[in-house]
Amino acid sequence: MKGAIRLVAWCLAIALVVLPIAGVLSGWFAADRWPVTQLTVQAEFKHVDAEQVRAAVVPRLGKGFFALDLDGVQKAVAALPWVESVEARKRWPDTLLLRIRERQPFAQWNGNKLISRQGMVFDAPGADVSLGLPDLRGPDARLAEVVSFYAETQKAFANTRIKIAGATLTERGSWSLTTDTGAQIAIGDREQAGRRLRRFLDVYPQLMAGHSAGFAYADLRYTNGFAVRWPPQAPAAVNAGGSPRT
Repeated sequence: MKGAIRLVAWCLAIALVVLPIAGVLSGWFAADRWPVTQLTVQAEFKHVDAEQVRAAVVPRLGKGFFALDLDGVQKAVAALPWVESVEARKRWPDTLLLRIRERQPFAQWNGNKLISRQGMVFDAPGADVSLGLPDLRGPDARLAEVVSFYAETQKAFANTRIKIAGATLTERGSWSLTTDTGAQIAIGDREQAGRRLRRFLDVYPQLMAGHSAGFAYADLRYTNGFAVRWPPQAPAAVNAGGSPRT
């Protein structure tokens, strides 16, 4: 019985000491005694806009240094279009530090979005996406396949004068390429793509003899050859035989 009374007495004594301290600390943390007045941002600022970062952060600074929600700040900044990742830290007594890593665009996707080098598709409102980026198009679910096909064709054309600027996959599964001059190369299904490209590239040097301006359109979907259409001022189309397959 006496042991129980001692235990209750000790609990009451501890509570009387802890509660005032907790109350004081709570007051310190919740009050604006130490407001955050400095914002330091480390970023490349190539695409990330400083004013957008500030607008995302400032509404979250009103709770003071101790009550500042770093997780909330990180989420707000990470939601900005060009932000790949963000790290937020506090520095006593009044500073919030942000380290931002920008998305690095790899290609355009379906004309109005971008693909980062990490393979993420993102919107970039107001951005100039015509910065020499590859123009990739296709169903969203087959993004990785389109990127892979584009990389393969880059290697295939590496030793030629043709520079591949884009790749397209239609809903029906037909592939085509675009060169930096705007010429189109129709390939068809991917299973035949390697063979058709090799056949085209094998005779490409002879084909281009006397045609410094290049071709306007090449259709590789023929059974035993391909067809080429030249620009208006150049000679007429050359048909390598067979009939095109879709």
